[in-house]
This record gives sequence, C-alpha cells and structure tokens, in this order.
Amino acid sequence: MRRKPVPSTSIASIGYLPEVRELEIEFRASGDVYRYFDVPCEEYDAFMAAESKGTYLNQVFKPRGYRYVVVFEGKKSQV
Repeated sequence: MRRKPVPSTSIASIGYLPEVRELEIEFRASGDVYRYFDVPCEEYDAFMAAESKGTYLNQVFKPRGYRYVVVFEGKKSQV
C-alpha cells in the first residue's frame, strides 16, 4: 500500500485503499506499520484533515476499535 507522509510528530505516513477499506499507519518513532480493516472512506478523510494526527488517532480513531494487524515491526526500543 502506498502511504503519504503527514505532518505529525508521532505518525510518519498514512495510506488508504478505498476498494478494500484498509488504512495503514506508519509510526515515526518505532517505524512500525499497522493495517486497519473496514475503515470507511469518511474516516480516512477525517484523519487526513485533522490538525493533529496523533490526537485524532488516540481520541477518535482508536476508540472506534477497528481490527488491525502489525504488518511491519520497525526498530525495537533499546533498554
């Protein structure tokens, strides 16, 4: 899936495939990529229009409970 870079401190890029209603989010710090399923086009539009992508993710998107998988695990945090 092709993702677009977004201006965010927590999210590096977001992609969407409307024909299958799948949305991908690449996280800036970890590089992890999550794919969410059954996401309506209106949700993607609202996400992209949000002034703060991170706030939208945590306060609006995540509470909706979309099913997801981790499609790529980026760098692991070092302890």
